[in-house]
Formats: sequence, C-alpha cells, structure tokens
Amino acid sequence: MSYPDIKITFLGTGTSSGVPMIGCDCAVCTSADKKDKRLRSSILVQSATTTIAVDAGPDFRYQMLRTNTKKLDGIVFTHPHKDHVAGLDDVRGFNYFMQKPMQIYANDMTLEVIIREFPYAFTEKKYPGAPDININTIGNEPFQIGDISVIPVPVWHMHMPVLGFRFGKFTYITDANRIDEESRKLIRGSEVLVLNALRKEKHISHFSLDEAINITHEMNIPQAYLTHLSHQMGKHEDVSKMLPPGISLACDKLVLEIQG
Repeated sequence: MSYPDIKITFLGTGTSSGVPMIGCDCAVCTSADKKDKRLRSSILVQSATTTIAVDAGPDFRYQMLRTNTKKLDGIVFTHPHKDHVAGLDDVRGFNYFMQKPMQIYANDMTLEVIIREFPYAFTEKKYPGAPDININTIGNEPFQIGDISVIPVPVWHMHMPVLGFRFGKFTYITDANRIDEESRKLIRGSEVLVLNALRKEKHISHFSLDEAINITHEMNIPQAYLTHLSHQMGKHEDVSKMLPPGISLACDKLVLEIQG
C-alpha cells in the first residue's frame, strides 16, 4: 500500500501539568534547556494537501501560533481527559479565516465529554462567535481525512480505553500503560513509533521509561520517540545519554519527515 509523504511536528511533549510545573523549582523545571520546556502532548500530521492535529489540549492556541498553522483540516482525539480536549474553543480562529466548520473525529466516550464541556458550540441557537464544529464519530475502523488514512489503535490508560493512531508508516500512542496483542498487530511494521513514557518509576496508568523501551524492542520498531514526559523523567540531555540506539526523547517543535 502506498501512503503520502507526511511531516510530523511535535506540538507538545509534556504530561498533563506541562513542564515546567507550576510551583516547582526542581532541576528540570528550572532548566535553561529549551528541550526541557514541554507543552501538553499533541502532534501535527501534514501531507502536501492535508493538515491534522491529534488532540487539542490547553496549549492548543499557542501551539498553533508558534508553528504558524493557518490551515487545519481536522482534529483527531485520543481520549477525553482535559489535557487533550481543553483547547477546543480556540478553533474559532480557523472558523473565521477558513470560513468553514472545524471537523473533529472522536469516539462516543470522548464526544460525550466534549459536548458536555463545550455545550455552547452544539446548541441549535448559537451566540455569535461560538465555535463552529462538525462531529465525525469514529470507532476502531480506519477512516480518511483528505489524502491521509487513519487507523485507530486501541490501547489502555489504566481502565480507560484510549485511541492511538497509525498514519502510514508512523504510529502515535499517548496515555497508555497496556497494549493488547490485537493492537500490537496494528502497530507492527511501523517505521516510527511515538509512545508515552511518563517517568523512570512505574506508574499506575502510563508506561515507564523501561516499559516503553521494552515494548519498542518487542515489536521491532526501528525508531521510537518518547512523549508525555513529566519533570520526574529528568533533564532531556541526561536521559538521552541513557537511551539505547533507535530510541529518543521527543521534544517540542521536533519535526520528522516520514516517506510514504
């Protein structure tokens, strides 16, 4: 199967609190290294004709501004936690300049939360300036946005089902601590995998550093990037020295070019 060439931009690579964390004066939160400054996790997926965001967290507005994103064909949501949906109101700028509704793609569980959190965007009589949003309900079946094929990859965030997504040879998974075999089959063959790794110590609902490394090796992924990183992980420079070949920490504004 042929896929379009795509560009991946890491809009944010931090955990729900971001890095630096409010009130913290640890070595990571006070680091001068730009790679230790992490907005909430999200990526931009771009082909020659189509631009997709995965998640729209609290930093969505700033993420769009600092990447100079002026066209967005859709937002695909992984799950309904605040650090992944809270910025949806800011699609108003795209509504105004693109003169059309923003297409969002989410499963029933996530849509229920989005509609509850942003009720003014979904009422019959909207006040002027309210976000204009068109809902596309997704499940576990592949779907298409422009020329980009999207394959949902179900994973587990403790007891919550979360969707990762495969775009051609690239797979993105955040907020997970278990991947069942059926989903591993969907991931295998990817040339690049992005996987969450919250910290070095084990966590109740996120992969640890060692767990993420082991999964990457088990599935024979040539190149992996770790995201959704907390300040507990340590400094980017220090952790990078510990990683095996083929595994790197992602950082905000990192760009990957994936050949189709």
